[in-house]
Amino acid sequence: MKKFLTIVFPALSTLAVPMSAQDAARGGALYKDQCASCHGERLQGRSGPPLAGADFAARYPTADLTSKIRNTMPQDKPGTLSAVQSADLAAYIQSNSGAPSTVGGAAPKPDFPPAANLQQLMRGVMFPNSNIIFTVQTHDPGEKKKAGNAATSDGGFNWAQWGNDLYTGWDIVDYAALALAESAPLMLTPGRRCENGKPVPVDDPDWIRFSKEMAEVGRAVYRASQTRSQEKVSDMSGDVADACLHCHQVFRDRFRGRGRGTAGASGNELRCTKN
Repeated sequence: MKKFLTIVFPALSTLAVPMSAQDAARGGALYKDQCASCHGERLQGRSGPPLAGADFAARYPTADLTSKIRNTMPQDKPGTLSAVQSADLAAYIQSNSGAPSTVGGAAPKPDFPPAANLQQLMRGVMFPNSNIIFTVQTHDPGEKKKAGNAATSDGGFNWAQWGNDLYTGWDIVDYAALALAESAPLMLTPGRRCENGKPVPVDDPDWIRFSKEMAEVGRAVYRASQTRSQEKVSDMSGDVADACLHCHQVFRDRFRGRGRGTAGASGNELRCTKN
């Protein structure tokens, strides 16, 4: 059993640092040397995001933050910090990441009417980013990438390879997961239309539930991606497929293969409806 755990969960031995062993003061010195240039002397953010505030603390409990630091930081040389260093940094960040005070009243929220119909949103955001996650089942994001060319042999443009050398494979998986989490609420934007012109049922309880499911799955895949484990992300790809399927079965595919409806409507014309 001990051998099995070592093979399947090799990171556990390197990440398990007792809370008593964490040293926030030691982490503070390390933070100034390794992190401040990107995240700011007071965790306020610079080229990297801020590491303070109630939202940050809620998103990154101790174990998740330590794992993220150990596997993905510093950005230019991830994996070079030891488990103890990562734990010290997490302790320092969390002890200094109180919610910042706000000055004045809340600014009015801008209005962003939808620019895309639902099909365009799905094909432009959900579909390609889901496929990136599905690809982890057969391709290790950590393997060295071969040089690519955005132009195809016939002179066309291969959008899948554009920017292929800008980011690491794991960065791309991170971004795909976050794209799903962040774009899922766009399914609830009032005024958006389906391809057939019907309004997206943003007030339907099932539609809301499926939208939330996709957002939650995107966040879960991102957490899995932060471990840099191909196996964990591959396992999560099934949850992405299920989240898509749950919505499709009710609002997209229920009329497929049934010919035309009683009112003479085809499957595509009946999408976005439950009856």
